[in-house]
Amino acid sequence: MSFKRTLTGIFRSQEGTSDRAKVPELKTRYYSLSKEKCWEEVSSTLKKIPGYKVLHEVQSVGEITLEKRTSLGRVMDITVSIVSTGPVRSAVDIYSATRGSMGDLGANYRNILQLFSVLDKKLAAHKVSSNL
Repeated sequence: MSFKRTLTGIFRSQEGTSDRAKVPELKTRYYSLSKEKCWEEVSSTLKKIPGYKVLHEVQSVGEITLEKRTSLGRVMDITVSIVSTGPVRSAVDIYSATRGSMGDLGANYRNILQLFSVLDKKLAAHKVSSNL
């Protein structure tokens, strides 16, 4: 993680992915799976990651809410969204925010990278390189 990302984290306490993200690591991930299959894979994978607690799942909307506590006692709320972009294609976005008003020193950025790393390994065979 860069020094610039840590400095940005002094003031920001949230981070999210999107198609228009300037940082390549924060771009939406696409998988060649139907929304239902993608939901099953992502949901089961997130439940197995140590340090993260699944709070709420709404399959009809495609959202999974997670919570992570830091060693200093701060709480981060993470929302994973799964959206169908075609009959056999899905997009996954993650939004992470720290409770409280102080910055997070890049912790939300690291959460997103960690979650995408795990999901990309699990769904490597289905990953689509870009939004076609």
